[in-house]
Amino acid sequence: MSSELPSIPAGIPEPGLYIVATPIGNLGDITLRAIAVLQGCALIACEDTRVTGKLLKHLGIKARLQRLDDHASADARARVIDEARVSPVALVSDAGTPLISDPGYRLVREARASGVTVTSIPGPCAAVSALAMAGLPSDRFLFAGFLPVKDKARRDTLEGLAGIAATLVLYETAPRLERTLQAIAELWPEREVAVARELTKLHEECRSGTAASLAEHYAAHPPKGEIVLLVGPPGEDEAPVLDTDVLLRAALADAGPGKAAGIVAKATGIDRATLYARALELKGE
Repeated sequence: MSSELPSIPAGIPEPGLYIVATPIGNLGDITLRAIAVLQGCALIACEDTRVTGKLLKHLGIKARLQRLDDHASADARARVIDEARVSPVALVSDAGTPLISDPGYRLVREARASGVTVTSIPGPCAAVSALAMAGLPSDRFLFAGFLPVKDKARRDTLEGLAGIAATLVLYETAPRLERTLQAIAELWPEREVAVARELTKLHEECRSGTAASLAEHYAAHPPKGEIVLLVGPPGEDEAPVLDTDVLLRAALADAGPGKAAGIVAKATGIDRATLYARALELKGE
């Protein structure tokens, strides 16, 4: 890689769609290249025009804003793509890198399919920032976005991630953090967990420990702000989490509830009566 630093681009960018990362808290994190691109775009597609409007005002940039969130219609995306054919158009989210748990992938996909040039202008990303400061293994990681809100769906999702030999990177809201930590503590009591919040802001924090200890801490000190939750990879001696519903359904394909419960009980050591009750529920679905 060349050691020479290229000059900051000046003037109007070429036509196309520019995916522009914006600050996640500290406005000083906007890159010079991002500013140059935003200055050269007559149209900026954004998640929330009010949020982006404040950023542009801070930067002294005037541009036409078009809301383009998860609920945007195909026609709205088509209008953005049509404009990107003849002039530079930027896509930003409320904070951080667009498409990372934020709207935009449909627009990018359709723009590429239409032959429109798509350029990424890199910058802040909460998931990467948290991974860099958490002290957990970073050679392999899986970004899994937001967990489901409901307890069972959240647990099912976590169980599906149990065997992945990588650090898990999740987004979570402050009101749900304690319950999520409790769920992780039940599944993986020995794994190291880190909570990174208010990244790049005045009260930035990265706290690590077991999920149980962190749940206890945040029960006593309710958190605020946006949160990145990181879970270390499984240890060599960590027992796999068994999805009993999957096992029961497989057994029910060739046997009745009683026999299926017996088969799964023998394989897992789980109480047969509990499995039988669940087998009856599955049979009735």
